Amino acid sequence: MKQLNILLSAFLLAACSSEKPADLILAGGNIYTVDTNTPMVEAVAVRGDSIIFAGLLKDVEKYRGEKTQTIDLAGKTMTPGFIEGHGHFLGMGHFELDLNLMDAKNYDEIVALVKDAASKAQPGQWILGRGWHQDKWDTKPDKLVNGFQIHDKLSAVSPDNPVVLEHASGHAIQVNAKAMQIAGVNQLSKENLNNISEEGGEIIRDAQGNPTGIFNEMATNLIYKYIPANDDTRDTQALERARDACWRNGITSFHDAGAPRRNIEFMRKAVANGTLGVRLNVMVGGDDMAHVREWMKKGPEIDPEHWLTIRSIKLYCDGALGSRGAWLLEPYTDRPGFHGMATISLDTVLSVSRAALNSGFQVCSHAIGDRANREILDRYELAFKENPTKAKDVRFRIEHAQHLHPDDIPRFGKLGVIPAMQAVHMASDRPWAIDRLGKQRIVDGAYIWKELLESGAIIVNGTDVPVEPITPMASFYASVARKTLKGLPEEGYEPEQRMTREEALRSYTLHAAYGAFEENIKGSISVGKLADFTVFDKDIMVVAEGELLSTQVVMTIIGGKVVFEKK
Repeated sequence: MKQLNILLSAFLLAACSSEKPADLILAGGNIYTVDTNTPMVEAVAVRGDSIIFAGLLKDVEKYRGEKTQTIDLAGKTMTPGFIEGHGHFLGMGHFELDLNLMDAKNYDEIVALVKDAASKAQPGQWILGRGWHQDKWDTKPDKLVNGFQIHDKLSAVSPDNPVVLEHASGHAIQVNAKAMQIAGVNQLSKENLNNISEEGGEIIRDAQGNPTGIFNEMATNLIYKYIPANDDTRDTQALERARDACWRNGITSFHDAGAPRRNIEFMRKAVANGTLGVRLNVMVGGDDMAHVREWMKKGPEIDPEHWLTIRSIKLYCDGALGSRGAWLLEPYTDRPGFHGMATISLDTVLSVSRAALNSGFQVCSHAIGDRANREILDRYELAFKENPTKAKDVRFRIEHAQHLHPDDIPRFGKLGVIPAMQAVHMASDRPWAIDRLGKQRIVDGAYIWKELLESGAIIVNGTDVPVEPITPMASFYASVARKTLKGLPEEGYEPEQRMTREEALRSYTLHAAYGAFEENIKGSISVGKLADFTVFDKDIMVVAEGELLSTQVVMTIIGGKVVFEKK
């Protein structure tokens, strides 16, 4: 027996000594794991692209070898890699290539930007921009129709170049006379006058029937179809800018909320040539139902290397609150008689939900208004009841879930439907959203994070970039402070709906991973998971609330490789 014990000890010693050392060890900071078993650790070891150790500093030494790289966090804070739970990846890159209107203080500043662009443009070249929001301007134009500016000034500074400027929400556009001339939209054109069209869109016109240049929801397609398609050069530039923006902001994974056929093929090429650089979970855009049916037929595409996975369908079911396209149960407070609009047939929502259950796809439906959310929940629930065997753990999502009727809040947890919400929208929209909905609807059902969590729902956080900047600290701050990014009001908006910092961190990491069926490979610093980390210069879990917005990402690590380091 003694000889057997000696042999066994020798075997175990040899096994330990032959274990491959780590490629990377990280220690010396505050490491929050989002793992309930060990919420904080002193050191992490990585081999290849995976975590092999997370624990005490004294225990990590057995993983150190001659070639092991060490990163001293020097008191900084490391978390699991942040996951953008809802954004538009190439759209973020294209936003950086076009006119940025997000910081324009009023309409005149926008007109000046277009005038400058027109002076540099080739004859007939389209001038594109995004980011204006009429309710955030410091002054409003003298002439408004349904709360929106008219095109006259824009047309005057760019008579020969068509101009298309997207609303910050992406759900409306302003165009100039040249663009409308190309599209054939004028006083005599057959499209509806100030009405919702059958397609769920609206051309806003003045009292004489003249188009004002504002196209809402599906009516935007009347203009978009004339804009020249992006070429590979422009898309390559957009992808590089989007990737670099993610790295700078500590984003290691990204849920792309609705990609067309071309974008998916372009992303595939980027994976093949090694330039993608960010882990993507892509939703197939439901505005091309032929494309959706193709995917339903062949099934999900789950990347074993975890760079590009396609297993979700994105449906666009109503508009945005800022453009008054969100579909409401009761009329807008600031536009009596108008309820917004559905932008897709509810029969289509039901048929896609049924087909998705059978083909293994997740359905992610854009719904902002309380009626849109209710109608989508109704269709999901019907599909689940019809096919209970296939409806287990399907994690259907509602993207935004921004304004809910109180009766529908507990349905998320009950049905297992994930609300993918962008907390920064509360910070950005709440000051003017009360004009759209009135105080009672705001208090009862707008940006209801705490009640959703208490219902058992899993909230996925994000920014909806390029609707908002991709910086995660803005959404993190809004989640826990319920204030604008200027720190107002002092007591916060509806403070009882705040998340704790632990809940906010989870919404950006483990819960975001859960929202893409990836909680077993990412979202926490746990052995066996991908070595994706975000390092901040301040401890976001304890620093004073007012310091969160000045907190910076100092390092981003994806698959054990440092892809960004702030100098």
